Amino acid sequence: MAFHESFQCLWCGRPHQTRGPDDIEGFAQLCSECVGRAQDNEFLRFRLRQGLHARSAAAAAETASAAAPTAPNADADMLAYYAARAPEYDDWYLRRGRYSRGPIADMAWQADLDAATMWLDGLPMSGEIVELAAGTGWWSPLLAQKGELSLYDVNEEPLDRARDRLLAHGLRAHIHIRDAWEEPDRQVGAVFAGFWLSHVQRERLPAFLALVRRWLKPGGLFALIDSRPDPESGAKDGVPVVNDVAIRRLADGREFRIPKVFYEPEELEAALRLAGFADADMATTNRFFLLGRATA
Repeated sequence: MAFHESFQCLWCGRPHQTRGPDDIEGFAQLCSECVGRAQDNEFLRFRLRQGLHARSAAAAAETASAAAPTAPNADADMLAYYAARAPEYDDWYLRRGRYSRGPIADMAWQADLDAATMWLDGLPMSGEIVELAAGTGWWSPLLAQKGELSLYDVNEEPLDRARDRLLAHGLRAHIHIRDAWEEPDRQVGAVFAGFWLSHVQRERLPAFLALVRRWLKPGGLFALIDSRPDPESGAKDGVPVVNDVAIRRLADGREFRIPKVFYEPEELEAALRLAGFADADMATTNRFFLLGRATA
């Protein structure tokens, strides 16, 4: 949800001008009077809640940008994209609809997904586990069986699906809205990031890996699963990644520009060592996925 300096209120339709860049009205796109009536109206409460989340995410992105510069609007665009994509995100994993590439390619995808799942299941994770940028929680049930899982994402929409997934498996986790760039508030035994590191631009990679290192107790484990540049990984109507930028199209035709970096295993191993990790080890599945682990 982007900030609007001036807008027509989504509830009453009156024009409104914000007083400053932190005004909640500009994030919720509600005038001050309608914000004041939010407790009496379900739609107004929903917009106000979304506006509060967007303002929090914007503040976190601004803090991260001060430490590691990024392209203008990159974080905001990615925030909007994954919020909008939440209802169809699992189609990518399941090879449904636009993501089905025919029987042979889909079988290859499933084999790689199984290999990645078995790899993650075999890692020695225990104690308190943090999952950053968890999205719809595809990997969360597996992690929740290994320890006390805290599941974080900057968007509420995918977290709602992650919660349903855990409940369907009879599992529990601490689920909170939290930006992956937010400074750690404790140290834990393991951190996992699934398909997130490829959204961290190269110039920001050292800062993010240093942040992960601060999450971990000495001897703690960092594990990641991410994408390899296979042309049959994305949707059939997808556009190839150019200069580490992807144009992502949703089922309704909306398009978003987001960072997408296909890191090489050797590149990540070197970056992890520089960030204070030992035993950095990167592997790949046959076609689609990068698997990585390192010890703090």
